[in-house]
Amino acid sequence: MRRVEEFRNVLAGVGPRLRDLRRRHAITLAALAELTGISESTLSRLEGGGRKPTLELLLPLARAYNVPLDELVGAPETGDPRLHLRPVTRDGMTYVPLTRRPGGLHAHKLVISPTAGEPELRTHEGYEWIYVLNGRFRLHLGDRVLVMAPGEVAEFDTHVPHWLGPDNDQPVELLVIFGKQGERAHLRARPTS
Repeated sequence: MRRVEEFRNVLAGVGPRLRDLRRRHAITLAALAELTGISESTLSRLEGGGRKPTLELLLPLARAYNVPLDELVGAPETGDPRLHLRPVTRDGMTYVPLTRRPGGLHAHKLVISPTAGEPELRTHEGYEWIYVLNGRFRLHLGDRVLVMAPGEVAEFDTHVPHWLGPDNDQPVELLVIFGKQGERAHLRARPTS
């Protein structure tokens, strides 16, 4: 019975949380309706507690606000605060996801094994920021070839044909931040006054 009460409290808090989030983003119900495809009246009832939150309503809102679904509903703690990262290995590259947010920028640790053969340049939507953690890194970017050492950074539009890999027979480790087209990492050299 206690769990049922807990879930009722979580659901009752969704509306006020959504209203607060919309106000913090300084967006009107009309603009949010246009962005999500959810009618203004449904959004209003959802914020006021007159409409139960469903996945069909919460998923577009999470995407619009660029927050995880858990943040929208104020999900209770699951107990174990550790992240259980699940690396993915494909084509000699091991990707370790460092972020789990829907949309927006995504960070990965990337370990690339040495490969034989000529680099095959590719293009795709997005923008990348790369920091070399360990090893000698070779970046083919259009007609240019850059060799980078630990501590060096590169950023580029992924519409430019590119290839990433080690510059020798040792693996290279990178921190990669990837964003949608036009979304770039912003670095501040010194604090603003």
